[in-house]
Amino acid sequence: MKREYHRWYSHRLGLDMGVVVYGHWGPPLLGFPTSAGDEWELEGQGLIGSLSPLIDAGRVKFFSINSVNSAGFYNKSAHPFHRSWVQSQFDAYVRNEVVPFIRDNCQSQDIAISTMGASFGAYHAANTLFKHPDVVRRCFALSGVYDIKNFMNGMYDDNTYFNNPVDYLSNLSDGNVMAQLSQCDIHIATGSGPWEHSGPSYRLSNILSSKGIPHHLDDWGPQGGHDWPYWKHQMWEYITRLF
Repeated sequence: MKREYHRWYSHRLGLDMGVVVYGHWGPPLLGFPTSAGDEWELEGQGLIGSLSPLIDAGRVKFFSINSVNSAGFYNKSAHPFHRSWVQSQFDAYVRNEVVPFIRDNCQSQDIAISTMGASFGAYHAANTLFKHPDVVRRCFALSGVYDIKNFMNGMYDDNTYFNNPVDYLSNLSDGNVMAQLSQCDIHIATGSGPWEHSGPSYRLSNILSSKGIPHHLDDWGPQGGHDWPYWKHQMWEYITRLF
């Protein structure tokens, strides 16, 4: 399997940020790590290896990026408003740096991008689609949480609101954004397997339904556990069926 590593300094984040690209061709799939992961986590946990036959076959071209969770929502020593500011900068980094990189790498300036992530990565995968449905047209959010207020110590600001899906989706009224979201393929995955808590997924699904936004609440039952073997199986099934 072809693997490339790219790295550049993001002035938005004040950090060097890495991207690992797997595969020669195929529709781009952008993967986010879990809460403490980096751009190598999805490979290190075996997800990339488990999907390698599909990547080699050109079913997807996989882009794995780092996160800034440790500087943002998981930075307990930082002021809550700094945490939400870091998230807003990360969102801008994904939209204004990672998306153009993916399009250049795929040699297409209008190619549709899919996202995926598990656990806290699911939050990033879903939030990126909800905020940018003009460029992200499909997401796989596995075993996620979609309310970040628990990371804010009771404080709240605009950066919190505009990166908190359960809030901004509940109030969404922009017809253009609604139309774009209606054309997206949104998968919210959960189940009844070990360590999984399905409440956040069902809550998000109820909000999407209340706004008339089409989506799939994929309850995998016992195959929907909160661990890598379950997520590997789910992503294999999703890519096999949908790409």
